[in-house]
Amino acid sequence: MSKQREQRCAGITELRVEAQDGGGLPIIEGHAAVFDSLSQDLGFIFPFKEKIRAGAFKASVERDDIRALWNHDANYVLGRNRAKTLELAETDKGLKVRIHPPDTQWARDLTESIKRGDVTQMSFGFLVEKETWSVENGEDIRTLEQVKLYDVSPVTFPAYLDTDVGVRSALDAYDKYKQEKAQKRAEFERLKNKFKSKED
Repeated sequence: MSKQREQRCAGITELRVEAQDGGGLPIIEGHAAVFDSLSQDLGFIFPFKEKIRAGAFKASVERDDIRALWNHDANYVLGRNRAKTLELAETDKGLKVRIHPPDTQWARDLTESIKRGDVTQMSFGFLVEKETWSVENGEDIRTLEQVKLYDVSPVTFPAYLDTDVGVRSALDAYDKYKQEKAQKRAEFERLKNKFKSKED
């Protein structure tokens, strides 16, 4: 399976700003991901859904250099965990984000847009390190068990798979899962026929 960077949107989470003690720009806060919540049907290319297991971000948050960006644009850095301007933590709900934005005009514009409700969603960029596949209620489910987190971003137009790279990466994983499933089914049929012939 090819390992390529993907992006996901947390479309059902809150994104808000709150006043900061001592003045300065408000803090941007919300959840960039929700645990054990199924994505929408990704059937526009191949039919499966996806969810994130609690603990998927833990190692990366402790280990990696992660940014908060505006619309995944590296030209607009809102915060960075190693600079202590980005706080990341797993809660019971999901990946909680607290961003201390810079005192710049574009950051002030963004916080105003969040206050007004014009920007309400977040997305995150990641690389899959561990995943599992299963069938639930007749649907193929991809579960992200562990990921390397690159960035979290308030976004204007979120999309669950919003880059060609993300689509290719998920498709590669899905193809591998389907091949393994077909091999297991063929082996099961072979053993079933073998025992049946012995009984005859």
